[in-house]
Amino acid sequence: MSSGQRDAGVSNPAHVAIIMDGNGRWAQMRGLPRQEGHRRGLDALRRTVRNASDLGIQVLTLYSFSTENWRRPYAEVSFLMGLLKHFVEKDLAELSAANVRVRIIGSRDDLAADLRRLVEHAETSTRANTGLVLVIAFNYGSRDEIMRATRRLAADAVAGRIDPAAIDEAAIARQLDTHDLPDPELVIRTSGETRISNFLLWQAAYAEFIFAPVMWPDFDRAAFEDALAQYRQRDRRFGGLSAPSDRSVGVA
Repeated sequence: MSSGQRDAGVSNPAHVAIIMDGNGRWAQMRGLPRQEGHRRGLDALRRTVRNASDLGIQVLTLYSFSTENWRRPYAEVSFLMGLLKHFVEKDLAELSAANVRVRIIGSRDDLAADLRRLVEHAETSTRANTGLVLVIAFNYGSRDEIMRATRRLAADAVAGRIDPAAIDEAAIARQLDTHDLPDPELVIRTSGETRISNFLLWQAAYAEFIFAPVMWPDFDRAAFEDALAQYRQRDRRFGGLSAPSDRSVGVA
């Protein structure tokens, strides 16, 4: 069976989230400027969106710029901001034609006015599309997201709109940036790093994690299919027990 085929009786995840890591190291390993790694990473992003659609993924979330990335040199931050603008301006028509719905999660307070308008346009112009939901986590940090959600709940409690005792998991989830999206079943991080870097901490509580050794610019369909194949081999118990096999219950 090829890596692109599904194992009998086991489905691919509906929601895949990816930490796109390794652009700078990919470039440095080749004696290229870091910016070239980010350009090639944008090519990998486009390729991954197409592959996700082909492979039947319903939601694809890509971690493109974190709240911590502001600590990088000004020139690199400016370049990454420009890449987002370039992606939206150049690719939005093609994404819409492919029935892709675009969602942007993260804080918009620190974004320039023209970038905020572009982000809002990407969402509103594709809102009616019914195919792949492409979620771009930009200026996103999960702790920041949870902090913003907590503040809204606290304000509602102080104003008497909600009873603090009634705040449950569902109430918190409704305040998150991803309130209208299913939780990811699979989180992939490229580059071989084995941390989640403040990404979807709440939503990924029961996700499967795969840390792929490939740098993000080299993440291709084969690497994507390999991650999905690994996912299909996982035993997802959600705190319970696996269904007993014939051998475990003493049946020949």
